[in-house]
Amino acid sequence: MKQFEVPAFYRSPLITAIKKKRKEADKMKKDFSPTLLDFGPVQIFLARHFGFCYGVENAIDIAFRTVAENPGKRIFLLSEMIHNPHVNADLHAHGINFLHDTAGNEIIPLSSLRADDIVLIPAFGTTLEMEADLHARGILTEPYNTTCPFVEKVWNRSEVIAKKNYTIVIHGKPKHEETRATFSHAAAGAPAVIVNDMKEAELLATYITGEKQPDTFYQVFKGQYSEGFDVTKDLQRIGVVNQTTMLASDTQAIADYLKKVMLDKYLPAGGDPEAYFADTRDTLCYATHDNQTAVSGMLETKADLAIVVGGYNSSNTSHLVELCEGKLPTYFIKNREHLMAGGEILHYNLHRKEEKITANFLPDNRPVKILITSGASCPDAIVEGVIEQLLGYFPDSKKLSELLDSY
Repeated sequence: MKQFEVPAFYRSPLITAIKKKRKEADKMKKDFSPTLLDFGPVQIFLARHFGFCYGVENAIDIAFRTVAENPGKRIFLLSEMIHNPHVNADLHAHGINFLHDTAGNEIIPLSSLRADDIVLIPAFGTTLEMEADLHARGILTEPYNTTCPFVEKVWNRSEVIAKKNYTIVIHGKPKHEETRATFSHAAAGAPAVIVNDMKEAELLATYITGEKQPDTFYQVFKGQYSEGFDVTKDLQRIGVVNQTTMLASDTQAIADYLKKVMLDKYLPAGGDPEAYFADTRDTLCYATHDNQTAVSGMLETKADLAIVVGGYNSSNTSHLVELCEGKLPTYFIKNREHLMAGGEILHYNLHRKEEKITANFLPDNRPVKILITSGASCPDAIVEGVIEQLLGYFPDSKKLSELLDSY
Protein backbone atom coordinates (compact mmCIF):
# COMPACT_ATOMS: atom_id res chain seq x y z
CA MET A 1 0.00 0.00 0.00
CA LYS A 2 1.22 3.50 -0.83
CA GLN A 3 3.10 5.36 1.91
CA PHE A 4 2.37 9.02 2.60
CA GLU A 5 4.40 11.90 4.00
CA VAL A 6 2.51 12.88 7.14
CA PRO A 7 4.03 15.59 9.39
CA ALA A 8 6.04 14.14 12.26
CA PHE A 9 4.05 16.12 14.83
CA TYR A 10 1.05 13.86 14.12
CA ARG A 11 3.03 10.73 14.93
CA SER A 12 3.54 8.98 18.27
CA PRO A 13 6.73 6.96 18.80
CA LEU A 14 4.96 4.57 21.18
CA ILE A 15 1.85 4.03 19.06
CA THR A 16 3.89 3.73 15.85
CA ALA A 17 5.95 0.98 17.51
CA ILE A 18 2.81 -0.78 18.76
CA LYS A 19 1.10 -0.68 15.38
CA LYS A 20 4.22 -1.92 13.63
CA LYS A 21 4.58 -4.85 16.02
CA ARG A 22 0.89 -5.79 15.77
CA LYS A 23 1.00 -5.59 11.97
CA GLU A 24 4.04 -7.86 11.76
CA ALA A 25 2.40 -10.42 14.06
CA ASP A 26 -1.02 -10.23 12.40
CA LYS A 27 -0.53 -9.53 8.70
CA MET A 28 -3.93 -10.93 7.76
CA LYS A 29 -5.68 -8.75 10.38
CA LYS A 30 -7.50 -11.62 12.06
CA ASP A 31 -6.70 -10.68 15.66
CA PHE A 32 -8.95 -7.88 16.90
CA SER A 33 -7.99 -8.08 20.57
CA PRO A 34 -6.64 -4.84 22.10
CA THR A 35 -3.03 -4.11 23.07
CA LEU A 36 -2.44 -4.01 26.83
CA LEU A 37 -0.27 -1.18 28.14
CA ASP A 38 0.30 -2.04 31.78
CA PHE A 39 1.40 1.01 33.76
CA GLY A 40 0.78 -0.65 37.16
CA PRO A 41 -2.12 1.15 38.88
CA VAL A 42 -3.71 1.85 35.49
CA GLN A 43 -3.99 -0.49 32.52
CA ILE A 44 -4.70 0.92 29.07
CA PHE A 45 -6.20 -1.33 26.42
CA LEU A 46 -5.62 0.16 22.95
CA ALA A 47 -7.90 -0.95 20.12
CA ARG A 48 -6.22 -3.10 17.46
CA HIS A 49 -7.01 -0.54 14.74
CA PHE A 50 -7.52 3.20 15.21
CA GLY A 51 -6.28 6.56 13.99
CA PHE A 52 -5.40 7.83 10.53
CA CYS A 53 -6.71 5.72 7.67
CA TYR A 54 -5.41 5.59 4.09
CA GLY A 55 -7.77 8.30 2.87
CA VAL A 56 -6.89 10.71 5.69
CA GLU A 57 -3.14 10.25 5.23
CA ASN A 58 -3.57 10.79 1.49
CA ALA A 59 -5.46 14.05 2.09
CA ILE A 60 -2.96 15.38 4.64
CA ASP A 61 -0.04 14.48 2.36
CA ILE A 62 -1.54 16.37 -0.58
CA ALA A 63 -2.49 19.39 1.53
CA PHE A 64 0.89 19.96 3.18
CA ARG A 65 2.75 19.19 -0.06
CA THR A 66 0.59 21.76 -1.87
CA VAL A 67 1.54 24.40 0.70
CA ALA A 68 5.24 23.55 0.41
CA GLU A 69 5.23 23.62 -3.40
CA ASN A 70 3.24 26.83 -3.83
CA PRO A 71 4.78 29.61 -1.71
CA GLY A 72 3.00 32.91 -2.08
CA LYS A 73 -0.12 31.44 -3.68
CA ARG A 74 -3.58 31.72 -2.19
CA ILE A 75 -4.71 28.25 -1.12
CA PHE A 76 -8.24 27.35 -0.09
CA LEU A 77 -10.14 24.30 1.10
CA LEU A 78 -13.76 23.83 0.04
CA SER A 79 -14.54 22.86 3.66
CA GLU A 80 -12.82 21.05 6.51
CA MET A 81 -10.19 18.65 5.13
CA ILE A 82 -11.28 16.00 7.63
CA HIS A 83 -13.35 16.16 10.80
CA ASN A 84 -10.58 16.80 13.29
CA PRO A 85 -10.21 20.27 14.84
CA HIS A 86 -6.44 19.96 15.40
CA VAL A 87 -5.65 19.01 11.81
CA ASN A 88 -7.89 21.73 10.41
CA ALA A 89 -6.34 24.30 12.75
CA ASP A 90 -2.88 23.21 11.55
CA LEU A 91 -3.90 23.64 7.93
CA HIS A 92 -5.27 27.10 8.66
CA ALA A 93 -2.05 27.99 10.48
CA HIS A 94 -0.14 26.98 7.33
CA GLY A 95 -2.10 29.51 5.30
CA ILE A 96 -5.02 27.46 4.00
CA ASN A 97 -8.39 29.23 4.25
CA PHE A 98 -11.78 27.52 4.30
CA LEU A 99 -14.46 28.48 1.79
CA HIS A 100 -17.38 26.73 3.54
CA ASP A 101 -18.26 25.29 6.93
CA THR A 102 -19.23 21.64 7.31
CA ALA A 103 -22.89 22.41 6.59
CA GLY A 104 -21.97 23.98 3.24
CA ASN A 105 -22.50 27.58 4.35
CA GLU A 106 -20.21 30.06 2.62
CA ILE A 107 -17.41 31.57 4.72
CA ILE A 108 -15.46 33.19 1.87
CA PRO A 109 -17.46 34.14 -1.24
CA LEU A 110 -16.64 31.99 -4.26
CA SER A 111 -16.90 35.18 -6.29
CA SER A 112 -13.66 36.34 -4.67
CA LEU A 113 -11.67 33.44 -6.18
CA ARG A 114 -9.18 34.04 -8.99
CA ALA A 115 -8.15 31.62 -11.72
CA ASP A 116 -4.63 31.34 -10.26
CA ASP A 117 -5.92 30.34 -6.80
CA ILE A 118 -5.56 26.78 -5.56
CA VAL A 119 -8.67 25.07 -4.20
CA LEU A 120 -8.28 21.76 -2.40
CA ILE A 121 -11.17 19.29 -2.49
CA PRO A 122 -11.46 17.62 0.95
CA ALA A 123 -11.30 13.90 1.68
CA PHE A 124 -15.10 13.71 1.66
CA GLY A 125 -15.16 14.78 -2.00
CA THR A 126 -17.53 17.39 -3.40
CA THR A 127 -20.55 17.67 -5.63
CA LEU A 128 -20.44 17.72 -9.41
CA GLU A 129 -22.07 21.13 -9.26
CA MET A 130 -19.22 22.54 -7.16
CA GLU A 131 -16.60 21.05 -9.46
CA ALA A 132 -18.34 22.64 -12.44
CA ASP A 133 -18.48 26.00 -10.66
CA LEU A 134 -14.74 25.94 -9.93
CA HIS A 135 -13.87 24.88 -13.48
CA ALA A 136 -16.04 27.70 -14.84
CA ARG A 137 -13.86 30.10 -12.84
CA GLY A 138 -10.76 28.64 -14.47
CA ILE A 139 -9.63 26.83 -11.33
CA LEU A 140 -8.02 23.42 -11.81
CA THR A 141 -9.07 20.91 -9.15
CA GLU A 142 -7.53 17.66 -10.39
CA PRO A 143 -4.01 18.17 -8.91
CA TYR A 144 -5.51 19.19 -5.55
CA ASN A 145 -8.28 16.65 -5.17
CA THR A 146 -7.88 14.77 -1.87
CA THR A 147 -11.09 12.74 -2.18
CA CYS A 148 -10.66 9.41 -0.41
CA PRO A 149 -10.24 6.55 -2.92
CA PHE A 150 -12.82 4.54 -0.99
CA VAL A 151 -15.38 7.33 -1.38
CA GLU A 152 -14.63 7.33 -5.10
CA LYS A 153 -15.16 3.58 -5.07
CA VAL A 154 -18.73 4.17 -3.87
CA TRP A 155 -19.25 6.68 -6.68
CA ASN A 156 -17.89 4.23 -9.25
CA ARG A 157 -20.13 1.43 -7.99
CA SER A 158 -23.11 3.77 -8.12
CA GLU A 159 -22.29 4.59 -11.72
CA VAL A 160 -22.07 0.91 -12.64
CA ILE A 161 -25.45 0.00 -11.18
CA ALA A 162 -27.02 3.21 -12.49
CA LYS A 163 -26.18 2.05 -16.03
CA LYS A 164 -28.16 -1.12 -15.24
CA ASN A 165 -31.21 1.01 -14.40
CA TYR A 166 -31.10 0.64 -10.65
CA THR A 167 -32.17 3.46 -8.37
CA ILE A 168 -29.45 4.35 -5.84
CA VAL A 169 -30.39 4.23 -2.16
CA ILE A 170 -27.68 5.97 -0.11
CA HIS A 171 -27.29 5.13 3.57
CA GLY A 172 -25.83 8.29 5.06
CA LYS A 173 -26.37 11.48 7.00
CA PRO A 174 -28.15 13.83 4.56
CA LYS A 175 -26.19 16.93 5.66
CA HIS A 176 -22.76 15.30 5.78
CA GLU A 177 -20.29 16.51 3.14
CA GLU A 178 -19.57 12.99 1.90
CA THR A 179 -23.24 12.08 1.57
CA ARG A 180 -23.96 15.30 -0.31
CA ALA A 181 -21.10 14.49 -2.69
CA THR A 182 -22.16 10.87 -3.16
CA PHE A 183 -25.76 11.93 -3.75
CA SER A 184 -24.63 14.39 -6.44
CA HIS A 185 -22.56 11.75 -8.25
CA ALA A 186 -25.27 9.08 -7.96
CA ALA A 187 -28.10 11.40 -9.06
CA ALA A 188 -26.17 12.31 -12.23
CA GLY A 189 -26.81 8.83 -13.59
CA ALA A 190 -29.91 7.51 -11.86
CA PRO A 191 -32.74 8.35 -9.48
CA ALA A 192 -31.35 8.56 -5.93
CA VAL A 193 -32.69 8.78 -2.39
CA ILE A 194 -30.96 9.06 0.99
CA VAL A 195 -31.94 7.10 4.10
CA ASN A 196 -30.37 8.17 7.37
CA ASP A 197 -31.02 4.97 9.33
CA MET A 198 -33.09 1.81 9.57
CA LYS A 199 -36.17 3.81 10.56
CA GLU A 200 -36.03 5.71 7.27
CA ALA A 201 -35.31 2.48 5.38
CA GLU A 202 -38.49 1.05 6.87
CA LEU A 203 -40.35 4.18 5.78
CA LEU A 204 -38.97 3.80 2.27
CA ALA A 205 -40.16 0.19 2.28
CA THR A 206 -43.75 1.32 2.78
CA TYR A 207 -43.56 3.08 -0.58
CA ILE A 208 -41.98 0.03 -2.22
CA THR A 209 -44.82 -2.18 -0.99
CA GLY A 210 -47.51 0.40 -1.72
CA GLU A 211 -48.54 0.60 1.92
CA LYS A 212 -48.28 4.39 1.84
CA GLN A 213 -49.73 6.72 -0.78
CA PRO A 214 -47.03 7.81 -3.29
CA ASP A 215 -47.78 11.52 -2.93
CA THR A 216 -46.70 11.56 0.73
CA PHE A 217 -43.16 10.40 -0.19
CA TYR A 218 -42.12 13.85 -1.36
CA GLN A 219 -42.76 15.45 2.02
CA VAL A 220 -41.44 12.56 4.12
CA PHE A 221 -38.14 12.48 2.18
CA LYS A 222 -37.98 16.20 1.41
CA GLY A 223 -34.43 17.20 0.43
CA GLN A 224 -33.34 13.57 0.20
CA TYR A 225 -34.35 12.55 -3.33
CA SER A 226 -33.12 13.48 -6.77
CA GLU A 227 -34.87 15.85 -9.14
CA GLY A 228 -37.68 14.18 -11.06
CA PHE A 229 -37.85 11.19 -8.70
CA ASP A 230 -40.99 9.17 -9.48
CA VAL A 231 -41.88 7.06 -6.48
CA THR A 232 -44.28 4.94 -8.56
CA LYS A 233 -41.52 3.86 -10.96
CA ASP A 234 -38.13 4.43 -9.33
CA LEU A 235 -38.39 1.89 -6.52
CA GLN A 236 -38.77 -1.20 -8.72
CA ARG A 237 -35.00 -1.87 -9.00
CA ILE A 238 -32.67 -0.59 -6.28
CA GLY A 239 -29.12 -0.85 -4.98
CA VAL A 240 -27.77 0.35 -1.62
CA VAL A 241 -24.48 2.23 -1.21
CA ASN A 242 -23.24 4.10 1.83
CA GLN A 243 -21.47 7.05 3.35
CA THR A 244 -18.23 5.22 4.12
CA THR A 245 -18.06 6.35 7.74
CA MET A 246 -21.42 4.90 8.79
CA LEU A 247 -21.59 1.77 10.90
CA ALA A 248 -20.89 -1.05 8.45
CA SER A 249 -23.29 -3.31 10.34
CA ASP A 250 -26.06 -0.71 9.97
CA THR A 251 -25.49 -0.40 6.22
CA GLN A 252 -25.53 -4.17 5.84
CA ALA A 253 -28.69 -4.46 7.93
CA ILE A 254 -30.43 -1.82 5.81
CA ALA A 255 -29.33 -3.51 2.59
CA ASP A 256 -30.48 -6.93 3.84
CA TYR A 257 -33.81 -5.50 4.93
CA LEU A 258 -34.52 -3.69 1.66
CA LYS A 259 -33.45 -6.72 -0.33
CA LYS A 260 -35.99 -8.86 1.53
CA VAL A 261 -38.70 -6.24 0.95
CA MET A 262 -37.94 -6.21 -2.78
CA LEU A 263 -37.83 -9.99 -3.12
CA ASP A 264 -40.99 -10.47 -1.06
CA LYS A 265 -42.81 -8.15 -3.45
CA TYR A 266 -41.33 -9.11 -6.79
CA LEU A 267 -40.02 -12.67 -6.38
CA PRO A 268 -42.25 -14.48 -3.87
CA ALA A 269 -41.76 -17.74 -5.73
CA GLY A 270 -38.01 -17.29 -6.28
CA GLY A 271 -35.96 -16.14 -9.22
CA ASP A 272 -32.92 -13.95 -9.78
CA PRO A 273 -32.57 -11.45 -6.88
CA GLU A 274 -30.39 -9.16 -9.00
CA ALA A 275 -33.34 -8.52 -11.25
CA TYR A 276 -34.57 -6.18 -8.52
CA PHE A 277 -31.71 -5.67 -6.06
CA ALA A 278 -28.07 -4.89 -6.91
CA ASP A 279 -25.17 -6.48 -5.03
CA THR A 280 -23.16 -3.57 -3.58
CA ARG A 281 -21.38 -5.16 -0.61
CA ASP A 282 -18.03 -4.05 -2.02
CA THR A 283 -18.71 -0.39 -1.16
CA LEU A 284 -18.02 -0.83 2.58
CA CYS A 285 -14.78 0.96 3.60
CA TYR A 286 -12.11 -1.38 4.96
CA ALA A 287 -10.82 1.18 7.52
CA THR A 288 -14.28 1.91 8.92
CA HIS A 289 -14.93 -1.82 9.14
CA ASP A 290 -11.55 -2.55 10.79
CA ASN A 291 -11.91 0.23 13.37
CA GLN A 292 -15.43 -0.82 14.27
CA THR A 293 -14.50 -4.49 14.47
CA ALA A 294 -11.50 -3.58 16.63
CA VAL A 295 -13.79 -1.75 19.06
CA SER A 296 -16.03 -4.82 19.24
CA GLY A 297 -12.92 -6.91 20.00
CA MET A 298 -11.75 -4.38 22.58
CA LEU A 299 -15.13 -4.45 24.32
CA GLU A 300 -14.68 -8.14 25.11
CA THR A 301 -12.11 -7.03 27.71
CA LYS A 302 -13.55 -6.35 31.15
CA ALA A 303 -12.87 -2.68 31.88
CA ASP A 304 -14.04 0.24 34.00
CA LEU A 305 -14.57 2.79 31.23
CA ALA A 306 -13.80 3.71 27.63
CA ILE A 307 -12.33 6.87 26.16
CA VAL A 308 -12.85 7.72 22.49
CA VAL A 309 -10.69 10.50 21.05
CA GLY A 310 -11.61 12.58 18.02
CA GLY A 311 -13.55 15.48 16.55
CA TYR A 312 -17.11 15.91 17.75
CA ASN A 313 -18.39 16.25 14.17
CA SER A 314 -16.57 13.11 12.99
CA SER A 315 -19.12 10.57 11.81
CA ASN A 316 -16.86 7.53 12.06
CA THR A 317 -15.75 8.54 15.57
CA SER A 318 -19.32 9.02 16.77
CA HIS A 319 -20.14 5.46 15.75
CA LEU A 320 -17.22 4.15 17.81
CA VAL A 321 -18.66 6.06 20.77
CA GLU A 322 -22.05 4.46 20.21
CA LEU A 323 -20.51 0.99 20.17
CA CYS A 324 -18.70 1.64 23.46
CA GLU A 325 -21.72 3.25 25.14
CA GLY A 326 -23.62 0.02 24.77
CA LYS A 327 -21.15 -1.75 27.06
CA LEU A 328 -19.69 0.63 29.67
CA PRO A 329 -19.26 4.29 30.73
CA THR A 330 -17.80 6.11 27.71
CA TYR A 331 -16.18 9.52 27.41
CA PHE A 332 -15.83 11.25 24.04
CA ILE A 333 -13.00 13.81 24.17
CA LYS A 334 -10.92 15.89 21.74
CA ASN A 335 -7.53 15.87 23.44
CA ARG A 336 -5.51 15.64 26.65
CA GLU A 337 -6.72 19.04 27.86
CA HIS A 338 -10.13 17.49 28.43
CA LEU A 339 -8.63 15.42 31.27
CA MET A 340 -8.75 18.10 33.93
CA ALA A 341 -7.24 18.65 37.35
CA GLY A 342 -9.04 17.16 40.32
CA GLY A 343 -10.25 14.08 38.47
CA GLU A 344 -12.70 15.88 36.17
CA ILE A 345 -13.24 15.14 32.49
CA LEU A 346 -14.75 17.42 29.84
CA HIS A 347 -16.55 15.23 27.33
CA TYR A 348 -19.20 15.35 24.63
CA ASN A 349 -22.71 13.96 24.87
CA LEU A 350 -23.57 12.75 21.35
CA HIS A 351 -27.26 12.58 21.98
CA ARG A 352 -27.69 16.04 23.48
CA LYS A 353 -24.99 17.57 21.26
CA GLU A 354 -23.31 19.29 24.20
CA GLU A 355 -20.16 19.18 26.30
CA LYS A 356 -20.34 18.39 29.98
CA ILE A 357 -17.94 17.98 32.89
CA THR A 358 -18.02 14.80 34.93
CA ALA A 359 -16.24 14.73 38.29
CA ASN A 360 -14.50 11.68 39.75
CA PHE A 361 -14.79 9.71 36.53
CA LEU A 362 -12.04 7.30 37.59
CA PRO A 363 -13.02 4.48 39.98
CA ASP A 364 -11.14 3.82 43.25
CA ASN A 365 -10.23 0.21 42.42
CA ARG A 366 -6.72 -0.74 41.28
CA PRO A 367 -5.71 -1.34 38.64
CA VAL A 368 -8.09 0.94 36.77
CA LYS A 369 -8.79 -0.58 33.37
CA ILE A 370 -9.42 1.85 30.51
CA LEU A 371 -10.26 1.09 26.88
CA ILE A 372 -9.02 3.66 24.35
CA THR A 373 -9.63 4.17 20.65
CA SER A 374 -9.80 7.10 18.25
CA GLY A 375 -11.43 8.08 14.99
CA ALA A 376 -9.89 7.73 11.54
CA SER A 377 -9.09 11.45 11.45
CA CYS A 378 -7.36 11.66 14.84
CA PRO A 379 -3.54 11.89 14.97
CA ASP A 380 -1.77 9.24 17.05
CA ALA A 381 0.13 12.02 18.82
CA ILE A 382 -3.14 13.20 20.37
CA VAL A 383 -3.92 9.70 21.63
CA GLU A 384 -0.45 9.47 23.17
CA GLY A 385 -1.08 12.83 24.84
CA VAL A 386 -4.33 11.47 26.32
CA ILE A 387 -2.49 8.43 27.69
CA GLU A 388 0.23 10.62 29.19
CA GLN A 389 -2.38 12.87 30.80
CA LEU A 390 -4.16 9.85 32.28
CA LEU A 391 -0.90 8.72 33.86
CA GLY A 392 -0.81 12.04 35.68
CA TYR A 393 -3.69 10.82 37.83
CA PHE A 394 -1.48 7.93 39.00
CA PRO A 395 1.83 9.28 40.42
CA ASP A 396 3.18 5.78 41.04
CA SER A 397 2.58 4.55 37.49
CA LYS A 398 5.26 3.62 35.00
CA LYS A 399 6.34 6.24 32.47
CA LEU A 400 5.55 6.14 28.75
CA SER A 401 9.27 5.87 28.02
CA GLU A 402 9.50 2.63 30.02
CA LEU A 403 6.88 0.97 27.80
CA LEU A 404 8.44 2.33 24.64
CA ASP A 405 11.68 0.53 25.58
CA SER A 406 9.77 -2.77 25.46
CA TYR A 407 8.82 -2.19 21.81
